[in-house]
Amino acid sequence: MLFKQQALLRQKLFVLGSLAIGSVLYLVARVGTLDRLQPICPIESRLPPPDPEQIPLRTLQFKRGLLHELRKGNATKEQIRLHNLVQQLPRAIIIGVRKGGTRALLEMLNLHPAVVKASQEIHFFDNDQNYARGIDWYRGKMPFSFPHQITIEKSPAYFITEEVPERIFKMNSSIKLLIIVREPTTRAVSDYTQVLEGKERKNKTYHKFEKLAIDTNTCEVNTKYKAVRTSIYTKHLERWLKYFPVEQFHIVDGDRLITDPLPELQLVERFLNLPSRISQYNLYFNATRGFYCLRFNIVFNKCLAGSKGRIHPDVDPSVVTKLQKFFHPFNQKFYQITGRTFNWP
Repeated sequence: MLFKQQALLRQKLFVLGSLAIGSVLYLVARVGTLDRLQPICPIESRLPPPDPEQIPLRTLQFKRGLLHELRKGNATKEQIRLHNLVQQLPRAIIIGVRKGGTRALLEMLNLHPAVVKASQEIHFFDNDQNYARGIDWYRGKMPFSFPHQITIEKSPAYFITEEVPERIFKMNSSIKLLIIVREPTTRAVSDYTQVLEGKERKNKTYHKFEKLAIDTNTCEVNTKYKAVRTSIYTKHLERWLKYFPVEQFHIVDGDRLITDPLPELQLVERFLNLPSRISQYNLYFNATRGFYCLRFNIVFNKCLAGSKGRIHPDVDPSVVTKLQKFFHPFNQKFYQITGRTFNWP
């Protein structure tokens, strides 16, 4: 009886051992097969080939951190040399208009990986003292960038300063010029609001908008008031057209940039000959702030400064109507020159 049990046990062990050896041999053979197949059909070869146009832009997105360090002054000269970084003169300038949305436009364009912005207004072309420092001083104020990136700066005073068109033309006669405009009366009130806030911070008094915008002697629009004069867009544009063809200008709708920014940004991308990279993902509406904020990636979001979107004071409706009638013929001429029409009163 004991002998039979031992024989049965040896038989079971033999079967289990055979199964184990067979499994090991199968795995060895399988791995060997995979190793032989790997060079013939690597996984990477089954992926679609990358788009050559996108490669440098994706690379730039990973290198934004380095550019950020440069702006803070933390990058070394060796890093600058290794990454072939340069300070380039701008190939596009946002020349105006004040209170039209120049800061919002610049920050939104900076979402594009091929765009690098000058963080501060340089005021090179409209300030005689700065201009006398020369073009190398101006270049030194530009951010570091990769050679195929476009540097953009914005100084809204450029649009209304008489000497600026000729000075920019001497630097680069083929430069691209961006002008962002809003409904002229709304822009004038916004201009007044910013100045008023500055006066109040210094505990200074300031006239009401109506008293500044309307000449009390003639009861007509006061064209000597700077906020009114700036909103006569066609007068300033005509001075620029003495140096640059209209094709080098792109008009941005500042009112639409507030309510629906993406279509406006896509038009600018085309004007600058940039591949379309800014998407709805990059823009989200902040209900608390009342306007769109920027999403660079999954961890970095940015909203404009709290000073943006100031509440305007109430203005006498009769003054608003008078201003709208005054601006109307200038607006019509602006539409004709630029080829872009707005639903302004």
